[in-house]
Amino acid sequence: MTLAIDRNDPAIHAHVESYRRAMSAKRRQTLIGAVIFLVCVWLAAIGSEVDPGKFIENAWRFPKYILETMPTLRFATLGADMAEWFWGIKGWLKLLWQTILIAYTGTILGALGGFLLCFVAAANLGKSPVLRFATRRFLEFSRTVPEIVFALIFVIAFGLGPLPGMLAIAIHTMGAMGKLFSEVVENIDMKPVDGMTATGAGWWQVIRFAVVPQVLSNFASYSLLRFEINVRGASIMGFVGAGGIGQDLIEAIRKFYFTDISAILLLIILTVMLIDYGTERLRHALLSLEHGR
Repeated sequence: MTLAIDRNDPAIHAHVESYRRAMSAKRRQTLIGAVIFLVCVWLAAIGSEVDPGKFIENAWRFPKYILETMPTLRFATLGADMAEWFWGIKGWLKLLWQTILIAYTGTILGALGGFLLCFVAAANLGKSPVLRFATRRFLEFSRTVPEIVFALIFVIAFGLGPLPGMLAIAIHTMGAMGKLFSEVVENIDMKPVDGMTATGAGWWQVIRFAVVPQVLSNFASYSLLRFEINVRGASIMGFVGAGGIGQDLIEAIRKFYFTDISAILLLIILTVMLIDYGTERLRHALLSLEHGR
């Protein structure tokens, strides 16, 4: 059955006019927002001395440099060309393994520190406002200072090697994971917490039996994601002498060993891709287990 609509009905005309006014106001607000955004971008470009002309003039240098790092491969001598390209594969793989270990150890220590501090920083669990404020500021400091700056400081303190890189990644990871973990804790169901508290359980008992079971899978997922990020971060720790494959990469860049640059970058890219794929599967498996409960 078709419902007949009287187009001359004053109520219909009123609704149509109201809709037109609302859409006109929305389009006007969108246009104003776009103009403000473009003005802000323009002002930011002026403040940061961005020169579009210079960018356009020199943009060709980037692909030119990438092409220069690529070796000449011939089908007739492919094996010999590949062997020459990856002449340092044994040493590079050792440094790459060291890079992964730096990221792994830093992630474990940082996630453990974030785990211990997140409950104090959470607004729904932290009993002392002063302690919560101090913990949050400490986590902010830890994640605000770039990893490379921490690495420079630790190289001065502990000398060259993987230890400064691992410590730098651990501190930065602690700040980032503490923030993420505390946000997860603040969104838990408080009924188990209230029930445990009503039975006379202590604060740590409440955390252990009412909070941790709700957040553990999310914590593990975030830790795996952070491990991916830390592998990429650990790749440049060697730039300041903090271990890993970055030390050979920066040396090749400085000495214009073009084919070595592309070989090392290719190894790093393949490693990160494999780790990303593996951790992504693990994260999805953890989330599936959580939703399947």
